[in-house]
Amino acid sequence: MTQKKVLVVGGAGYIGSHTCLVLAERGYQPIVFDNLSNGHPEFVRWGPLEEGDIRDRKRLDEVFATHRPDAVLHFAALIEVGESVKDPVAFYENNVVGALTLLSAAMSAGVDAFVFSSTCATYGLPDQVPMDETHRQVPINPYGRTKWIVEQALKDFGTYKGLRSVMLRYFNAAGADPEGRIGEWHSPETHAIPLAIEAALGRRDGFKVFGSDYDTRDGTCVRDYIHVLDLADAHVRAVDYLLEGGETVELNLGTGTGTTVKELLAAISVVSGRPFPVEYVGRRDGDSTSLVADNARAREVLGWQPRFSLEEIIRSAWHWHSRTNHGGGG
Repeated sequence: MTQKKVLVVGGAGYIGSHTCLVLAERGYQPIVFDNLSNGHPEFVRWGPLEEGDIRDRKRLDEVFATHRPDAVLHFAALIEVGESVKDPVAFYENNVVGALTLLSAAMSAGVDAFVFSSTCATYGLPDQVPMDETHRQVPINPYGRTKWIVEQALKDFGTYKGLRSVMLRYFNAAGADPEGRIGEWHSPETHAIPLAIEAALGRRDGFKVFGSDYDTRDGTCVRDYIHVLDLADAHVRAVDYLLEGGETVELNLGTGTGTTVKELLAAISVVSGRPFPVEYVGRRDGDSTSLVADNARAREVLGWQPRFSLEEIIRSAWHWHSRTNHGGGG
C-alpha cells in the first residue's frame, strides 16, 4: 500500500509541527509547505520542507505537482488578535487571499480533502457557554472575520465544486510534545501559559492579568485550554474522515472545561514550584468573559476526545520552556 501524503501548510509552526509528528506516527507522509515567517526549520522533522508562500500560486502548483498529496492541512495564518486590529490589511492578504489561492491550487491539482484551522474567534461574544457549532458567528476583530470568511468559501466550494472540508474551531492551544522535541515558540510570545512560565523562570519581570472584574467565579476571564497533541490528534482524525469519504463539517476543539486566569496562574506556580509576580491591570478590548467549547460533535464525528489534563498541559510546557530559551523572554 502506498503511503498517503498530506501537504501540511504552515507545518513548521507550533500546531502544524505537532500535527506532522502525529501524522508520521499514524503512517502518513507529511510534506511541509511554509514561508518560515513564523515557523522554524528545526521543527520540520517528519518529512520534507518546501519553502514558499500561500499567496504564490506558481510555487503552490509546483509543490502539488511534485508531491501529489491526498489531502491538505492548512495552518498558515496570522493569529495575533491585537495585530489584526493594528494591521487588518496583512491579515486579509495572508488569511483570506492566501487561503483562497491555496484552495484554488488544491482543487486544480484534484485534491478534494481539506482540513482548515479555524477558531472560536469566529463566534465573537458568547450567547451561551459552552458554545456549540450552531452558535451564531459574529466575529469582533479582523482575525476572527478572516477565518469566518474562509469558512464561508469552504462551504461554497463544497456545495458547488465538490471540495470536502473539516473546519476545526480551536479554543486555546497549549502545551508541548512531552518528549521535548518541539514546543511553543512564538516571537513575540503572546499566549498566557508560556508568558507565565517565562515569568516563573525569571525571563520576564512578571505576568499581567487584563481585567479582574469580569462576571466569573474569581473576576478573571475563563478559557478552555487544550493540549496541542490533542489538537494534532483531531487533525489526523479529520484527514482519516475525509479520505474515507466524509462530508464537509465544522467542529469545535476544546476540552469543555473552563479555567480562570487566576486558576491557571496558581496551577503554573504549583507545577513550576516557583511563585512569580502578578500585576492586575485594566481589561483589554475584545476579550470575551468566557470561552468554553461544547465538543460533543467532534467526539461523535471523529471519535475524538481530549486526553491531557490542565496539569499535564502545563507540565509539558514547563518541560519545553525550561530546557530551551526561544522566543520573547529569552
